[in-house]
Amino acid sequence: MSLVSATGLDLVGPGGRPPADPSRRNPEELRTLAEEAARELEGAPALEIARWAAHTFGDRFCVTSSMADAVLAHVVSRVAPGVDVVFLDTGLHFPETLRVRDEVARTLPVNVRSIRPRLTVGQQDGQYGPRLFNKSPDDCCQLRKVEPLERALSGYDAWAAGLRRDESPTRANTPVVTFDARRGKVKVNPIAAWSQGDVDAYIARWNVPVNELFKQGYGSIGCWPCTRRTKAGEDARAGRWAMFEKTECGLHV
Repeated sequence: MSLVSATGLDLVGPGGRPPADPSRRNPEELRTLAEEAARELEGAPALEIARWAAHTFGDRFCVTSSMADAVLAHVVSRVAPGVDVVFLDTGLHFPETLRVRDEVARTLPVNVRSIRPRLTVGQQDGQYGPRLFNKSPDDCCQLRKVEPLERALSGYDAWAAGLRRDESPTRANTPVVTFDARRGKVKVNPIAAWSQGDVDAYIARWNVPVNELFKQGYGSIGCWPCTRRTKAGEDARAGRWAMFEKTECGLHV
């Protein structure tokens, strides 16, 4: 299968994936790539940003998804069928979230990788005490999200996330491409400039899988112990860690 761009260039190689560059880029090369792309792709359509990432990094590029919806996975799959989609299976997800993951794996041309923490919830309770998410949510996120992501990304040079500037004040300046210095990788945010209206329109047009909890008053969906319904006038992420001075799980800082 071959996907040809508007310029006539073959962007997808055998098996539907972009041809991987056999050479391994070092962090400084990745930083330079990210800085150039951030300038050149600002304002570009999400599909073009995703196409650049897929063509540039080949099979060393993956998508991460919380399975609140499958918008990002769907966008990238249109230019990189067979792309790896990394899902962090914390053991504390809502059943509705796991249903989206399973539907994505069943219906989209992607390879879903469910990555689990080193400790089960029970083992974590035994080692750190029960309900660590109530006592120290940062430590819980580190064990159940951050460390598993570090492990999952070890084989990639670049990863895509579904961050959007309109989600919260802390994400208002999200670039479409950046260098993740902590991990030494390129981070791509193809839908950073999208509004919630853009997301809703895309879901309706392509019949994209979406978490049923949105219909029940949730604005943002994470692990069940740390997620509540949002109230009128609150931003979408106000229901995350509502009892703490915490706005991010640590994956995007």
